[in-house]
Amino acid sequence: MSGLLPSPLLALRGIGKSFLGVRVLDGVDLQVRPGEVHAVVGENGAGKSTLMKVVAGVHQPDEGTVEFAGAPRTFRSPREARQAGIGIVYQELTLLPERTVAENVCLGREPLRRGLVDRRAMLSHTAELLASIGEGSIPPDTRVGRLGVAQQQVVEIVKALALDARLLIMDEPTAALADHEVDQLYALVRRLQEQGIGVLYVSHRLKEVFDLSTRITVLKDGRAVATLDTADTSADQLVRHMVGRELSSYYPGRAKPQELGPVRLTVRGAGNRKLRGIDLRLRAGEVLGVGGLQGSGRSALARALFGAAPFSTGEVTVDRAPVRLRSPRAAIRAGIAYVSEDRKGEGIVAEQSVLDNALLAVRAVRAVGPGRAGRGARTARVRELLAAVELRAAGEDQEVRFLSGGNQQKVVLARWLALAPRILLFDEPTRGIDVGAKSAIHDLVRRLARDGAAVLMVSSELPELLGMSDRIIVMRDGRIAGELPAGASEEDVVALAVGTAREAAG
Repeated sequence: MSGLLPSPLLALRGIGKSFLGVRVLDGVDLQVRPGEVHAVVGENGAGKSTLMKVVAGVHQPDEGTVEFAGAPRTFRSPREARQAGIGIVYQELTLLPERTVAENVCLGREPLRRGLVDRRAMLSHTAELLASIGEGSIPPDTRVGRLGVAQQQVVEIVKALALDARLLIMDEPTAALADHEVDQLYALVRRLQEQGIGVLYVSHRLKEVFDLSTRITVLKDGRAVATLDTADTSADQLVRHMVGRELSSYYPGRAKPQELGPVRLTVRGAGNRKLRGIDLRLRAGEVLGVGGLQGSGRSALARALFGAAPFSTGEVTVDRAPVRLRSPRAAIRAGIAYVSEDRKGEGIVAEQSVLDNALLAVRAVRAVGPGRAGRGARTARVRELLAAVELRAAGEDQEVRFLSGGNQQKVVLARWLALAPRILLFDEPTRGIDVGAKSAIHDLVRRLARDGAAVLMVSSELPELLGMSDRIIVMRDGRIAGELPAGASEEDVVALAVGTAREAAG
């Protein structure tokens, strides 16, 4: 690259932060240039969120300096940071669903005319902002609750741009997006770059990091251990900085054919409103991957097998015995457990403790047993399982909402393992958790299979699907488009998912 690099838009020097005596950030240096997408990666607990909140004025650093637009700044509140030109889009959106797009964008700074809100000016201003980033198709007078998640995210971004933001922080922006919506976000981020807006991009998804970023800073244990030019960096190098080992070691070895047990689950000619003609077999010791595009029927298949949205036609057998999976309770009695893709909505009770969350399943479906002795035995078993999944928590009384995403997932797993299921259904088991925690979940899934469980795993992350599966079925339009063996390529999966490959029934 010839010529001088532009002066940093944001420069963090020696940032330190502690909470209750625990060092969370330790001497962090980081710079963002105008028009740069600077990715920040690291395991859960590495300090990413705390660093973003320092930049956004939510937290003030104990040590170090923040320079923005060439001047030292002390942001005592998010409002001061916003006024200076720093916007943040959190993973959990903060919009008011019953208000319009324009009302959300202009909230707290509505244009006035003769002492009253000038709705025409508000709508016009919002329409101009939307058009400026290529999103003019979103009507500014539409209630936000009627928009999809991707469009709501656009509104969050426009809220920041309404204050002339020069730096935009995006924290896990694709966590709740469908595949086609991720492409829309990519295009939007690139338009922001073209306008000279700097972007701090936090993500667990390495593909996004390599697709979008100019540079990458790796945080580990509160310290910036590396800042790398994306073009000169490989995924293996990045992962080594994050967790100290190669990416190739992430996926445990697959099962050998001779290690597989008998057929545990059989589905013949099954269907419902979202599925049709489902035929599949799943053997003990096997991990059967389920791929396909968003809306193809992947999650619908898992929910049908768990009785949450049951099959209305066809036959299902478990260990050669016919079963009627009309409800989750019936599925549990048949030895089936289900880990939902919606961890927050369906997996955990955020305000309850680790132990109470882990006991939910056995309390719901098993008899109490002989008085307190029965309850004590169940609790002891759950405690053993929490230790077995290597849960990291302050204690069993800690509210589960304060755990990292990976540890929340381990609590959900311990809950189902307490029932000793024969069949485990995983829907996006590692969504929204960091690379190190993903590896721990992968190891646990494979260990369960080796112990004789049959595993069906839905995943939209192709490396995970290919790395974990002994076989893969690919869904399209509510049916199985084809089956692929271990060692298939990403192109093989995509070809079946979009319909460019010759179909072979699974």
